[in-house]
Amino acid sequence: MPHNDARLPKAPAIVLFDGECVMCSFIVRFVYARDPQARLRFAPLQSDAGQMLLQRHGLSTDRFDTFVLVEGDRCYTKSTAALRLARRLRGLWPLCCAFVVVPRPLRDAVYGFVAKNRYRWFGRSDACMMPTPELKRRFVEPQDLLG
Repeated sequence: MPHNDARLPKAPAIVLFDGECVMCSFIVRFVYARDPQARLRFAPLQSDAGQMLLQRHGLSTDRFDTFVLVEGDRCYTKSTAALRLARRLRGLWPLCCAFVVVPRPLRDAVYGFVAKNRYRWFGRSDACMMPTPELKRRFVEPQDLLG
């Protein structure tokens, strides 16, 4: 299923994720495989680039219970970030945007329940994920954010 390119911002978005969360690392690899046009870049929340973006958007730099989607000067968290991310993927994933009709407090409560239990259900790594060289090229570095 092709993207409706007219609705997507032209600049790549940045996905900030918990680099120690096994589920989050799986999601990054899942997203990467469904983004062949490289519209998404990645950074662990714990990385220098992740910390810079969190500070820039006034978000906590020491709580990693949500992933963040940065689109230009705006950022989104929790279920809104997940839905905005889904619309950028190839295949049927943009259909998930239909869940935007569910009130955000309810969506975020479900998101929060999963986030609270993710380490118990999926595990935790002692260090941030080690991406493949191809995926590593899509990771944001601090110098990419200057300017």
